[in-house]
This record gives sequence, C-alpha cells and structure tokens, in this order.
Amino acid sequence: MKILVTGGAGFIGRWVVKKLLEENHIVIALDNLSNGSLKNIEEFKNNSNFTFIKGDIQNERFLDNIFREKFDIIYHLAASINVQDSIDDPRTTFYNDTVGTFNILERAKWQMFGKSSKMDGEQWVIEKREQTHPCKFVFMSTCMVFDKCDKESGIDELHPTKPVSPYGASKIAAENLVVAYYLSYKLPTVVIRPFNTYGPHQKSGGEGGVVAIFIKNALDNRDINIYGTGDQTRDLLYVKDCARFVVMAGFESRIDGEIVNAGTGRDVTINELAEIIGKGRVKINHVKHIHPQAEIMKLKCNSSKANAILGWTTEYTLEDGIKETEEWINNKF
Repeated sequence: MKILVTGGAGFIGRWVVKKLLEENHIVIALDNLSNGSLKNIEEFKNNSNFTFIKGDIQNERFLDNIFREKFDIIYHLAASINVQDSIDDPRTTFYNDTVGTFNILERAKWQMFGKSSKMDGEQWVIEKREQTHPCKFVFMSTCMVFDKCDKESGIDELHPTKPVSPYGASKIAAENLVVAYYLSYKLPTVVIRPFNTYGPHQKSGGEGGVVAIFIKNALDNRDINIYGTGDQTRDLLYVKDCARFVVMAGFESRIDGEIVNAGTGRDVTINELAEIIGKGRVKINHVKHIHPQAEIMKLKCNSSKANAILGWTTEYTLEDGIKETEEWINNKF
C-alpha cells in the first residue's frame, strides 16, 4: 500500500514508519521538523520504499501538491504535543492540532470523492468526474482528553472527556471532526488514544517525556526533579507496542468510526518511576509544579476494546521498556 505518515520524523512517527517499511509498504513521511528530526529517520534514507518530505500541514497549497498522490492509508500524527507549551501558547497548538487535522481530513475527502462534489439528499456525489480512491484515516489523539478517573479498572473509551489543557482541548476538537467525517461522508476514520508513550528516540531534554528525562539525569549523575507530590500516576506504553497498535488500526475496518484506547493496564506513580529508574544512583527532589492546573492525577488505561477487535496486547513490561530505552540513551549520548 501507499501510506502517508504525517509527523513521520517524530518520536512515535518514526517507529510507525519503521513498522510499515518492515511490512514492505510504500511510505511517505511528512514533517515540518519543528518537533521531529532527520536523525530519527536516517536509517530509512536508503530504503527505496521511503520518501521524506519537509512541509507544514497548515500550508494548504503544499498539501494540495502532496495529495496529487493517492494514498491508501493516512496516519495523522503531526501535532504540537507539549501540554505546558499549550498553556503558554494555545494558538499554536490549536492551529497545528485542530486546523491542521481539518486540512488533512479535507484532502482525504477530496481524494475519495473529488474536490468538486456536493450532497444530493443523503448521497455524496461527484460533480467533477475524477478518479476516486477510498483512504483510511487514522488520527492520533491522546489520553489527555479524559476527565479524572479513580477506577482501578482503568479508563475506557466511554469515560467522560474533560481536557484540562489547550492541548487536550485541541485534540478533542480534532477527534470530533474525525468522527464527523466518518458519519457525514463515510470516510473511513478511526481515533486512537495511546496512553503515555516512551522509548528510544524520545527527547530527553525539557520537551521530552518523563521516562527519557529521568533516565538521562540518572546516567548523567544529575538529580531527578519531580513536579508536585509525585503521587500522580501514568500508564506507560512502550513505543514499539504503541507503533504496532497504530499500524494495526489502519488495517482493521471493524474499528472505522470508532475511538480506541491503548495502554498497559498498569499505572505507576511518578515517585515509583523515579525509584525504578534512579536505582539509588541519584537524588530525587520534589519541585513546584509549573502548571498544576493541567495535571491529571491518575491515568490508567483499559484496553479491552483494542484487545477484542484488534487482538492487540502489549509485549513489553515497563521494566523491559526502561531497560531498552536506557541502553539507547546511553549509546546515543
């Protein structure tokens, strides 16, 4: 298949690209490199099935040129992903995450129906005769859309949404668009909500994930700093498990029009995580939270829907994933 991966040079995106190439698909990775990196996709540069294109999903003329190609699947991962940044600069996050998603959805719709088309009663018809090409649209959302939950059974897809940051709000707005395009135009779409993903190629600096940051500090013999009490919990999903879930969602028609979670079903406190990673090597401190209003105290995933429909389960334990991630960070730096 010919597949477009937006955000394909990002942390999760590069793993999705890798998985698709291993399955011998033709992959076009689109990224503006604001958060992604060419280093993430360097290993694919000599693969004849891989093409990288630098560009922005807010540039509609650029997207029109991209969509001269006909894609079988679009994995839409391009986004502004930093919660704290979204509070400081909500406009950038909204335009990237919501408007950018709309721009890609529109072109997927045009590919399916032709750009000049209209509704005739309940039927969407083509005015200008063009070759149509159905295209599956997989939208990468986030667990940050959910309302608080203390249930030990975890958060399932029916749990209420109540985003506490502009990042979560922008994603839930985009989710609604994606579902609406399925209901309005029968465009095959699915919303996926992986929980907190970590692993090799994640940034280990200020914009990185908590696992990568803690590991880098431990390796560098620097203190691990925890925002707030550290009692907040996270369901930490290893990136190879995440990428496998993302790819599977693009090939299963039974989840079209649906929302699907993915996580391990195990949550750990940030205090526990610091102890697992630190191994007594460094001091652990608690510092004042930058934006405490955006903190979700308990995140634990119920992945029963993904298990039942996709047959997807995690293959890596938290300890296995941390070990691989530490080995990668240690070798990289």
